[in-house]
Amino acid sequence: MRVLYDHRPSHSARSAFADLVLVNGRIYTGDPGLPWCQALAVARGRIVARGERADVEHLIDAQTKVMDLGGRFAMPGLYDMHTHPDLALAPRYAEDLDIGIVDPTPDQVRDAILAYAAKHPDREWIYGQYFVRYTFRQAGLVPGKEWLDTVMPDRPVALLDRMWGTMMVNSEALRRAGITNETPDPANGYLERDPVSGEPTGLLIDGAYALIHAAMPPTPVPVLRAAYRDGVHYQSARGVVSTKYVHVCESRLDALQSLDQTGELTLRVEAAISWQDDIFPVRRRWELLAGERHYYRSARLNANAVKFHFDGTVEPRSSYLMTPWDGGNTTWSGKLNLTPEHLADMIWDMDRQGIRVIAHCTGDGASDTFLDAVEEARRRPGGLGVRHQCAHSTILHGSNLKRFRDLNVTAEFSPVSWYPSKFVSGARSGYGPERLSRAYNIKGVLEAGGVAVIGTDWPVSPLDPWIALETMVTRANPWGEGEGQFGEPISLKQAIDVMTKNGAWSMGIEHEAGSLEVGKSADIIVLDRNLFEVEPQGNIHSTKVDLTFMQGQLVHDRLNENSDAVWHGEAPQLW
Repeated sequence: MRVLYDHRPSHSARSAFADLVLVNGRIYTGDPGLPWCQALAVARGRIVARGERADVEHLIDAQTKVMDLGGRFAMPGLYDMHTHPDLALAPRYAEDLDIGIVDPTPDQVRDAILAYAAKHPDREWIYGQYFVRYTFRQAGLVPGKEWLDTVMPDRPVALLDRMWGTMMVNSEALRRAGITNETPDPANGYLERDPVSGEPTGLLIDGAYALIHAAMPPTPVPVLRAAYRDGVHYQSARGVVSTKYVHVCESRLDALQSLDQTGELTLRVEAAISWQDDIFPVRRRWELLAGERHYYRSARLNANAVKFHFDGTVEPRSSYLMTPWDGGNTTWSGKLNLTPEHLADMIWDMDRQGIRVIAHCTGDGASDTFLDAVEEARRRPGGLGVRHQCAHSTILHGSNLKRFRDLNVTAEFSPVSWYPSKFVSGARSGYGPERLSRAYNIKGVLEAGGVAVIGTDWPVSPLDPWIALETMVTRANPWGEGEGQFGEPISLKQAIDVMTKNGAWSMGIEHEAGSLEVGKSADIIVLDRNLFEVEPQGNIHSTKVDLTFMQGQLVHDRLNENSDAVWHGEAPQLW
């Protein structure tokens, strides 16, 4: 959809009238003072009146666009507080290998590599996604260079695991990257090694696979721009009005700024600069954090955040736990990628610059250490009290639930295993039954008075936020493919707050957005069903968004996808 801007001055002769009026709707506002209304009036991107049609009639003139919703359900737009559209979509435009199967077997991985190699004989690297570690385990095989060398010995191959915690490479890729048994582990990851010889096995964990990316050509900005463009369009079409793109570098910010300047950034983006080379090399992070990030600042783009991995993931057992992992080496509790002292100093330094820290914490030990560091930083002078974010919050210890409220830290949850599924029974089962029973404890954080948000973490889990909304309410498989519930459900109203008002809070704009109140941004979505009138199980996840308005601008029209959306007015500052 092409978006056109007409920056008419706010002192226009029409300033007393609305640009847009929605009538005859069933509009859920998210405001306890007036939860429901039938009409909304919007001027210069903000809501100026609400109620029944009679309450907005005086704001209508000949130029006001009046839209009859015909009784359809509307609500505030959604917030996705952690996603990676560049990592998901850039391989498509770079023509990288995409195996295209959710849980491929080793045989399917092999066949995909050979087919890709035959089709692309001139590609220097065979790079792509995904293999899945637990399918190798199920097949009685060990993933790594020995297996991969039997498939492709003479061209460098690098494959990401579906959970993005592991990269599998062959011997030629290790040689190209200069990785030997003498290569030290980076602070934020490690090389799996033969226990006797110390030779790398071809599995690189967490930040270690940036060593491979450093030997590969960087992703071109046009490829990144195309990936972000599609990601933005996808999110707007599913009702997302604000998002956080975590792990960015200068070239990714350049791509986002290009979309912003051409009017294609149809949602707010908080971009988090990588603190370390967690996934790809970030060569100018210090310049960006020192102040160059402000160069990218606009009404819809903000780079005042930093992202890092404090621990790893479940499959390589690199999540940092408060008690040792079950089985095997009973003293192994996972790996901290930063020392607690490093973390406390960094959080305080970022806090006094107004930079939000988004900390990858999957294990309960990682989130505990992160909260300790925030508490230490809060005691030091000069901080601004930035609302930092505990990313994923996969396993939380019960004693930490109330600390999110006490420290003003956002608990972010990713819906990759909120419900029984093959994935939960496979990859996530490594946590053990006791830990898995308290995974993604959204209800616990809310009951303790904390703020919970969702981040789809795409491509690790689906970008569609409606799956997340349904499974928060049911904690059951939306497609009926798994029995029972996984974890404690919350109410529909609570879930909507998590995905609207709480998201605005986590971005520091709760007084400007997140609910449909007079004076706030007109971020409105119109759906094909009333969420309060359907059975949640099996229905919410298939919700279709008919219309998305961002700051009063129509950015998605499902029933008229080829139309131009014309915006009259200036985009308000909401950061």
